[in-house]
Amino acid sequence: MTNTKDLEGSQMLEINFGPQHPSTHGVFRMKVFLEGEKICALDPVMGYLHRNHELIAENLPYAATMAYTDRLDYFNSMANNFGYALAVEKLAGFEVPERAAYIRVIMAELARIVNHLMLIGFLLNDLGAFFTPVLYAFREREKIMDLFEEVSGSRMMCNYFRFGGVKRDLTAENLTFIKRIVSKLPAFLEEFEALLTKNEILCMRCQNVGVLPADLAVNAGITGPVLRASGVNYDIRKVDEYGLYDRFHFKIPLGQKGDVYDRYYVRILEIRESLKILEQALSQIPQGEVLNKKTLPFLKMPRNFKPATGEAYGRIESPKGELGYYLVSDGTPQPWRYHVRAPSLINLTVLEEMCLGQKVADAIIILGSIDIVLGETDR
Repeated sequence: MTNTKDLEGSQMLEINFGPQHPSTHGVFRMKVFLEGEKICALDPVMGYLHRNHELIAENLPYAATMAYTDRLDYFNSMANNFGYALAVEKLAGFEVPERAAYIRVIMAELARIVNHLMLIGFLLNDLGAFFTPVLYAFREREKIMDLFEEVSGSRMMCNYFRFGGVKRDLTAENLTFIKRIVSKLPAFLEEFEALLTKNEILCMRCQNVGVLPADLAVNAGITGPVLRASGVNYDIRKVDEYGLYDRFHFKIPLGQKGDVYDRYYVRILEIRESLKILEQALSQIPQGEVLNKKTLPFLKMPRNFKPATGEAYGRIESPKGELGYYLVSDGTPQPWRYHVRAPSLINLTVLEEMCLGQKVADAIIILGSIDIVLGETDR
């Protein structure tokens, strides 16, 4: 669908990307206004996938909503579970056994690796590299997905976390399998980077494209790798030290320009830091319970779980940015208010500023570098 209109005497062309378009990574529409090939205005149009997530949660027992959080970001159900569990545990005052806390970190960092691998593969696909990088990424992703399936019973909709712990312990075989993944991924990253990081075409297409200044990123509430690629040192794992992240030594990779290339490379570096966290967690994980036994009655009979009146906000550093859950309890088995602070939605708000003055073909890779998922954008 295209049309033209006059803006201050110049003829502009309006092009709609989507809502059904491969580059939009879901049901999402971009209205782009062009002068020739230069982008003069861009309007992101959301809402095609609205699923009433928040209102559903306000009519379900607290425990029943855990499975719904899987669907927010279908790449990162483990991370989605983590944030919701933290919010309810703050509200109810539940404690988490130490072994379960280690398992949570392990699963969250494996999910981060999966997310970043797929983002890089899809970004290269948007650049026109066909499916080779995606297939490389899928090959490594499948190993982690096999583990998720064995531990939780599902490859993507894991529903693995529980208030006060996790659903199932990791066996010795599971831990050995994770160690094998962690030991082999650095060699894969070296191979991946040899093909990509200094590739002339990738550098030419991505450097100085879609620049997001640090001050704009901060003022717009941008979080996650998109923020850090602009040089802002902010990571909730360091700021809040939720879970057991204060026990692990890892760096926060930062970009310099905040362009598409920095957003690509920051994710490569974050995978390496996740591997360091996993190595430490696997070497330190203690024996013990994986679920606080005081929460068992609430999980078996969730309608009997009635937190005291109050409110709580639980947030994590999800692979896409700050994922937060705001809960208000009125003393009934369902939350009076349930709200999700989803990073994809917030990070999309600066898409126009990043695209202004760029070529129309660059809008595709700029959108790809933000790393959105429509499941959490259209809640």
